[in-house]
Amino acid sequence: MNIFVSNLNFKVRSEDLKNLFSQYGEVLSTKVITDKFSGKSRGFGFVEMKNDDDGNRAIGELDQKDFEGRNITVSVAKPRTEGGGGNGGGRDRNSGGGGFRKSNGGGNDYRD
Repeated sequence: MNIFVSNLNFKVRSEDLKNLFSQYGEVLSTKVITDKFSGKSRGFGFVEMKNDDDGNRAIGELDQKDFEGRNITVSVAKPRTEGGGGNGGGRDRNSGGGGFRKSNGGGNDYRD
């Protein structure tokens, strides 16, 4: 079972998550997500647990609990969608973009 953990203290590392979740069952992997440029934590991560029952128990007991000074949010991780990141806010790339329209008086608009 893959578990999403957010609102992490920025000092929390993957090993800290492993220690926390190991109380509930076998942890296969942990990953605190970091900024690719600065290397600093982004405040969320993932825990993969071997057994779904253990994972569900961990979610139930840890969600909204204090961990390292912050109330963490713990839930089942949603599968990644194909393509990864966003596309710039959903704007159609072929729409042309802004520009100020002026009228030339003859009914035809042109871009400045």
